This record gives sequence, structure tokens and C-alpha cells, in this order.
Amino acid sequence: MSRPNDAPLAVIASRIRMEEKLIFAALARHGIPYDQLDERSLVMALEDTAVPYAAVINRSISNTRSLYATRLFEARGIPVVNRSQVIETCGDKILTSLALLQAGVPTPRTTVALTPEAALTAIDHFGYPAVLKPVTGSWGRLLAKVNDREAAEAILEHKEMLGSPAHSVIYIQEYIAKPGRDIRVNVIGDRVVNAIYRCSEHWITNTARGAVAQPCELTPDLVELSLRAAQAVGGGVLAVDLLERPDGSLIVTEINHTMEFYRTVTATGVDVAEALVAYVRQVARL
Repeated sequence: MSRPNDAPLAVIASRIRMEEKLIFAALARHGIPYDQLDERSLVMALEDTAVPYAAVINRSISNTRSLYATRLFEARGIPVVNRSQVIETCGDKILTSLALLQAGVPTPRTTVALTPEAALTAIDHFGYPAVLKPVTGSWGRLLAKVNDREAAEAILEHKEMLGSPAHSVIYIQEYIAKPGRDIRVNVIGDRVVNAIYRCSEHWITNTARGAVAQPCELTPDLVELSLRAAQAVGGGVLAVDLLERPDGSLIVTEINHTMEFYRTVTATGVDVAEALVAYVRQVARL
């Protein structure tokens, strides 16, 4: 079934942050009609093949709801930004690391263990300090830097007691001695839009954890590596996180499929929402 020529866009969002407000404002500037959908109340009959939207901008902060909502719209032939394959890969740190490795993108040494006992042996072999991360999650939550075996034993015991299946998979990553900052790069389609340094005295340099955003120059190396990383996970609207090694070389750590860009806008003055809407128009062929 084809969609009507005047079909609006849909914006999936249950929490309206500054990013969503900027997207709504950009859509309004271009006179593009849209419906805001709260995925928590979304109901879609699988046999219903109606195509009510030209495209969907998915801004859900729930990885599970985001993934399944996208699959439901894709099943009707409606393009979604980002695609379900991209959400699936970026929503899982193991899948992201595998995609980066397969594409030859430099990324920290990573080991995965499936029990606390195996993880302890793996960390001993890996070397201290090491970083333990949840396989899913964002905003720098539940990250742990373990400096010795006693710390590793304590963290692994806590993870086991939490009881969640997600905590039974131990993601162990090399600790990079970064220079008090990391780099976040926003990629939209085949374009690097802007980048910021996230500066903090803490080893976790996430703005959600208090890091300060400062503008970062888009050097050729940074642009080339960020585009390669984005393509490795399927492309779209993505935030690529990079670290600088002590020798100055760049390394990709994570890729976020629900880009939070308000702080990059205030730090760089680049209108990310405008670039995002232009990309969605291209995808939807508006």
C-alpha cells in the first residue's frame, strides 16, 4: 500500500526534552505536518497495513520500546530514523564492538564473559585497571573502573546479586588514560554535523554526569573515523563517542542511536535539529 502524498511525519517521544522541542520547531519552520506519538500508548494491529505517515522520527528513550515500535512501522513500509537494525546494534555494546571490529574501526580491547567466575579470570588475564560496563544502558550509568582484584570481586558479586539476566553478561573493556575529556561527534547520514569535548576531572566524562561541553574542531581524522564508525553500525542519526589515546590517536568507544544534542548546540552554535529534519526529508523523499 502506498502512502498519501500529504501524509505527515510521526515523532515518537514519550519525554519532551530540549532536543524534541528543537525538532518540533524545525519541522514547523519548514511547514512539515507531524504527529507526536507516545510509544507507551501505541497500539498497532499486525494485520493493519495502512501507511498513515511519510516517515517516523524515533526519539524514544526506551531501547526495547524504540526497537519494537520501529519494527512495527518498518513492517508497513514506513521509513524510520533510525532503522531497527541500527537500534539493535547500538543498543547492545557487544554488537556495537563487534560491528566496529568487523569494519576495522579502532576501539578499546574488549572481552566478554558469561559468569562472574569466568569474568574474574578474564579480568586477571586482561590486566588492571579495567572498565566494566552494562551491555545495555546509557548516560554513563553502572560503569565501574576496577583497579585491582578485590574491587573486581566486589563489583562482580554486586552484579550477580542484582539478578537481572543483563548483569550475567560481563562486558570488560580496556581502560584508556584519556586527557580529562572525551569527544562526542554527531553524524547525520553521510555528514559530520558538529563535535564537542566532554571535559571532567572524573574518569566518566558524560555530560549527564556533570561533564562540561566545549566545542571540538572537526579535523579530517576525526571526521573520517566518525563516518566510518557510523557506517559500521548501519548509518543514520548517530552520536559517536571517541577517546584520545596518550599518543593522540583516536579510538571509538560507543555509538548512541538516540542522539542527545542540546549541549552540542549550545557549545557549537550548530543547528543539529535543522540537519536532522533535512535528513528525514531526504529519507522520506518529501
